[in-house]
Amino acid sequence: MVKACMRELKEYFAGQRQKFDLPLSPEGTSFQQKVWQQLQQIPYGETRSYQQLAEMTGDKNASRAIGLANNCNPILILIPCHRVIGADGSLTGYAAGLAAKKLLLDLEKGGTKK
Repeated sequence: MVKACMRELKEYFAGQRQKFDLPLSPEGTSFQQKVWQQLQQIPYGETRSYQQLAEMTGDKNASRAIGLANNCNPILILIPCHRVIGADGSLTGYAAGLAAKKLLLDLEKGGTKK
């Protein structure tokens, strides 16, 4: 499992992978699970606002709760919470820091699509 994860991450950073095939089962509340499932539906190279993600989870007023669930995401990159941005397009909160979030978004904008 570790070797497969390393291989998939290497492919991702080389711009050769857009979606991870690893089985994921992070522990969290039912709401966090719901948010993390929705995060995995955001296509590679695209972003969604916290508001849009709240609407995707069925509660248009849950933007702050979405942010908290993102902050608790235990599997950064594999569950792509870096694809969630502010409503005005600004980069906001990321557990690994905004520089890392920008790097990942830039990678996905220029990554090879396969």
